[in-house]
Amino acid sequence: MAAEGAVGPMPVAAIFADTQDEPAGVYKWLDWLETKLPYPVYRVTNGKLSERALLVKTSKDGRRYTQTSVPYFTKDMETGDRGKIMGRICTADFKLKPLLKKAKELAGVRRAEKELRAIQWIGISLDEVQRMRVSGMAWTKNRYPLIEMEMTRHDCLRWMGKPGCPPPPRSACVFCPYHSNNEWRRLKNEEPAAFEQAVQFEQAVQFEQAVQLSKAHTQNMTSKPFLHRSCVPLSEVDLSTDNERGQSLLSGFNNECQGMCGV
Repeated sequence: MAAEGAVGPMPVAAIFADTQDEPAGVYKWLDWLETKLPYPVYRVTNGKLSERALLVKTSKDGRRYTQTSVPYFTKDMETGDRGKIMGRICTADFKLKPLLKKAKELAGVRRAEKELRAIQWIGISLDEVQRMRVSGMAWTKNRYPLIEMEMTRHDCLRWMGKPGCPPPPRSACVFCPYHSNNEWRRLKNEEPAAFEQAVQFEQAVQFEQAVQLSKAHTQNMTSKPFLHRSCVPLSEVDLSTDNERGQSLLSGFNNECQGMCGV
C-alpha cells in the first residue's frame, strides 16, 4: 500500500525477522514482494529457532534447561492433566530482539537515546486492535496504519486480490502451537514438507528421536509437550473440518492467537 501511495509517507525500509522456520510459501511470497517495493526489505535473524529450542544446556549446579522456549501444550502422562507453557520467549528472542536491533541501526540510535528518531509501522489489523502497544522507548513511536484505515485481515486480503498479486500466506513458524486447525490443515494439504517438518520437530521435542536434545527430559519440565492443543501427536491428530465431522461451524472456540509473529 505504501509503494502505491495508499498510505504514507514512504517508509525508509521494512524489516522481516526470520526464524528460519517459516513455510517455503512465505519466503517465496517475500521474494515476490521485494521486487514491487521502492525501499529495501532487511531480513534479520537470531538463528534457527527449531535448533535453539531443542538445544539443552546444563547450568553450573547441574540443572538442564533450554535457552529459548516454544509455548507447547503439555500433558502429564501419569495423571492426564493438561497444561501449557506460558510466555512466548521465542517471539522475544527471534522476532522482537532482531527487529529492534535493526531498527536502532537504521535510526542511528545511540545508547540512552532520548529524542524521537523513528516511527515504526506495525501491520496489526483492526480485528487485532487489542495487540496495540506503545513503544515504551523515547527514540521510537509505534504507528498502526491498518487500524487507522479500519482495515481488517479480510480487507487486507481483498486489497491484495488484484490481478498479478499472489495471495499472501500466513507468516509463522511451521511448528507454532498457536496454529488453528485450519492452518494445520492448510500446511498438511498445501505445504506437506512444512507439515512434516513440524511432525519431526514435535517428535524430537518429545524425546522420541533425539535423546540428547529432549526438551521433555529437562528438569524444569516433567510433562510431555505437544504442538496441537488436543495433546495428540501431530501426525495422528484429527484435522477434519466441523462439517466433515457433522458439527456446526459455531461449535469451535475462538483462536487463542491470531498469527502476528510475522508483522
